[in-house]
Amino acid sequence: MTLAAVLVLAVGTYAFRLAGPLLRDRVRLPDRVRDLMTTAATVLLVALVATSSLTDGRGFAGWALPAGVTVGGLAAWRRWPFVVVVVLAAATTAGLRSIGVR
Repeated sequence: MTLAAVLVLAVGTYAFRLAGPLLRDRVRLPDRVRDLMTTAATVLLVALVATSSLTDGRGFAGWALPAGVTVGGLAAWRRWPFVVVVVLAAATTAGLRSIGVR
């Protein structure tokens, strides 16, 4: 990538990030659009979690990883501390893999 392309991308990124705070009070979105944006953010997050926990490279990740993510999700839903959520998810995945569950 040339230096000019890097500079153009850097300026564009900076302008895009600066537009949010500058236009915050000038642009009013309808309530329906706000609701749709909230729903879209939730759907994207769920899709990211599903893709990351169910696939490994080109195929199915096995049962240990989705089980660990599920345990971590349940702990997060119960509003347990973040460290506990991460340790429970990792311990579940590692425990299942140690007994031969892929």
